[in-house]
Amino acid sequence: MTEGTRVGYTQADWDEVSDNPELSEEDIRNARPFAEVFPHLAATIGKRGPQKAPTKVPTTLRLSPEVVAHFRATGKGWQSRIDQVLKDWVTSH
Repeated sequence: MTEGTRVGYTQADWDEVSDNPELSEEDIRNARPFAEVFPHLAATIGKRGPQKAPTKVPTTLRLSPEVVAHFRATGKGWQSRIDQVLKDWVTSH
């Protein structure tokens, strides 16, 4: 695979759809940070809306590698599943 190509795409494919000119040294020198050019947009990027459910408390918890491996193997949401198991234990004890 040559530089600038992705699996399934050739350099000719990229050249066909690319209408962006190469940046000159002057363009690079004059470049400004996104947040400086578009502060109103930068302020909205990465911001989450209000929580729909009660907010969880961020914490650090040390678990055995076996426990982490088991829950991670269950896929996305594994941390929430650990939370549910702990809540079930708390309500039953």
